[in-house]
Amino acid sequence: MRVVGLRLEPGQHVPEHRNAIPVALIVTLGRLRFDDGSRSSEVGAGEMLLINPGERHKYQADVETSAFLVFAGLPGVRSRAWSLRRKSGGV
Repeated sequence: MRVVGLRLEPGQHVPEHRNAIPVALIVTLGRLRFDDGSRSSEVGAGEMLLINPGERHKYQADVETSAFLVFAGLPGVRSRAWSLRRKSGGV
């Protein structure tokens, strides 16, 4: 697992890209506009966005924004899509 801090000034953006492993984007300050080509939404402070491996996406800040990106896996290792469902038989 790797955690990276992200800070964007108003108007800054991260161009479209894909990640080889699952990523959780956790906004700690401001708001981030997210677009995956088929839908767009906003994620605000205290909210989390889950990005599956291989999904094209980009984001932009209209206000000063800080976030953490949590990369959950290792490149080259088979990754599974995020799931927030409880496994059957689990506690």
